[in-house]
Amino acid sequence: MKRILVPTDFSEHAEDALKVAAQIARKHNSEIILLHMLELPSQMNDAITGGASIPETILFMKKANEMLNKTTERPYLKDLSVTEILKIDKTIHGISQVSKENDIDLIIMGSHGSSGVQELLIGSNTEKVVRNSDIPVLVIKNDITDFNATKIVFASDFTEESKKPFEKLLKFTKLFHSKIHLVTICTPNSFKPTHVIEKAMKEFVSEFNLTNYSTHIYNDTNIEKGIINFSNSINADIIGMCTHGRTAFAHFFNGSISEGLVNHATKPVITFKI
Repeated sequence: MKRILVPTDFSEHAEDALKVAAQIARKHNSEIILLHMLELPSQMNDAITGGASIPETILFMKKANEMLNKTTERPYLKDLSVTEILKIDKTIHGISQVSKENDIDLIIMGSHGSSGVQELLIGSNTEKVVRNSDIPVLVIKNDITDFNATKIVFASDFTEESKKPFEKLLKFTKLFHSKIHLVTICTPNSFKPTHVIEKAMKEFVSEFNLTNYSTHIYNDTNIEKGIINFSNSINADIIGMCTHGRTAFAHFFNGSISEGLVNHATKPVITFKI
């Protein structure tokens, strides 16, 4: 893992993500790209693109650079390679562009989650990145002083579409020598007989050279709750999920399960786009 992108708004949750990025970077000799997206009012942005600056724009940029510099001076970043980027753009577009330009391997973001009307009407930038990013996104929900990835849950229906993102998960697990807990959640609305699920999981596993893994079937009232409850039951370190953007993918991803987990799970969630 060569480069890790950490978008920051200088909040406590962004700091939590940066601390985890530092731990991973220290173990794997990775470079951290610390990105702050400056979304200016349209008239300020027009002033920059038109070649004429205005005092308010300069002030915003100066303050953002000062905060970036202050952030990179954190003790936990000592002796690590950290590159600061300040970009004036819409958050989602800017993160995507910087990821491609810098050949990013992993995006790490903080999230406090959301619920109710806020979740339905606003959503978080993290949630939008999860939905759209072609690069794996690791979402951190708390301050983790000792980041561990020895137990990773991969929740899926183990169809053909899951194979490509699972290959990306395997690359991540190899870095941490993780045990993978493969699980299908069985609910009243998505019921399948045990023998059907077991056959699908067996065929899925047979295509990969897996050694450190286990398979599980877990029953719950809905898929999101099932993933969270199963992960808690085995004390998993990370929840791994496929995401299919805005397009429904079979029954398993209808209702944006990955985005729901980003909002509601307390454990780190890593997503891989199909």
